[in-house]
Amino acid sequence: MAVESNIQGVQRGDRNFRNLVRAGSWSMVLLLLGVIILLFIYSLPAIQRYGFGFLLSNEWDPVAEDFGAAPYIFGTIVTSIIALILATPLAVGAALFISEYTPPAIGGILSFIIELLVAIPSIGFGLWGLFVLAPFMRFTIDPILRNVLGPIPIIGELFKGQTIGQDMLTAGVILAIMILPTILSISREVIAQVPRLQREGMLALGATKWEMLRKAVLPYAWGGIVGAAMLGLARAIGETMAVTLVIGNSSRAITPSLFTPGYTIASAIANQFVEADTPDYFAAVVELGLVLLVVSSAFNILARVLVRRINRLPGGAEAQ
Repeated sequence: MAVESNIQGVQRGDRNFRNLVRAGSWSMVLLLLGVIILLFIYSLPAIQRYGFGFLLSNEWDPVAEDFGAAPYIFGTIVTSIIALILATPLAVGAALFISEYTPPAIGGILSFIIELLVAIPSIGFGLWGLFVLAPFMRFTIDPILRNVLGPIPIIGELFKGQTIGQDMLTAGVILAIMILPTILSISREVIAQVPRLQREGMLALGATKWEMLRKAVLPYAWGGIVGAAMLGLARAIGETMAVTLVIGNSSRAITPSLFTPGYTIASAIANQFVEADTPDYFAAVVELGLVLLVVSSAFNILARVLVRRINRLPGGAEAQ
């Protein structure tokens, strides 16, 4: 009887825990649905008035109540892609160095120092970017890029125009710095999970250290690294204050030049939410929030599909 009572108690505890976890999972789904419904309700006047043209128009005239989100969507995508391109190679390289080349004690110290960047608030990054990074980009990096890459056909279009330091390129750089610890931390953990026998087998066959990393470690960890990059991208898309301080917020022109001041969706909301003094203006700003949610969700879905596709292949290798 005592054994049966203990078994029943364990089963009851398992059921209670399962129900608690299930309730927590569904609460997150309901919370997301609540946010979507709330944004949709408050943005409904703008959706009804501007329709699909809201996503394609580059006009934003509060006086005439003519609103379009195309420049803000463009700025969000461009700055996030810049951040991803700059941060991912650095983060993966640093993760490989910490995991494979440094002694464990030194690697732990380096990881701790890098991950401290996560604790820095967004406004701190923004002020540093405004007073340090922006002048450095304006007087050093931007002129070099314009003089060296500007004359090159096609690529040169990205680096033409006046260099003012507060532009989409600077915003992309500061976003790269902000997402680098996230990508590095997850990539290091994924690389550390590669089986030791897989490493030792490659070395026993006569492979060099680099060949072992390239053919045994990276293919095995590739799915996790892509997932880490997508998590960093998700943060870059929604970042607000740091981007607001360094992106310029003075032009809604859609041009190929990265030296153009612009907006992201988040910075546009931060700048204009308190100024929305009419119902349609307020609805348009809220619709920007709904568009931001849709854009970030689209990138996350794409990331899930990409990671699942990579993980289906042997060892995470690329399809031929």
